Amino acid sequence: MISPSILSADFAHLAKDVEMLNRSEADWVHIDIMDGMFVPSISFGMPVVKSIRKESSLYFDVHMMVEEPGRYVEDIKKAGCDALVVY
Repeated sequence: MISPSILSADFAHLAKDVEMLNRSEADWVHIDIMDGMFVPSISFGMPVVKSIRKESSLYFDVHMMVEEPGRYVEDIKKAGCDALVVY
């Protein structure tokens, strides 16, 4: 199974990098979400995840490193994520 992290993408060219994943042999897309409290925030928020979902049908594996993860569950489902891992 191949699950590259979208966090390594060039944020200025995110659509191009998502398209590259679509054409690759990747099975999943690993998406890190950080809230700035549990760990420093250097990741994506729900609007970005939602926009990436519109551009890819790959399986979205979301890794949440946040305080109070329950407050994000409904939003992450609505954004189109397939799996949710909480640390």
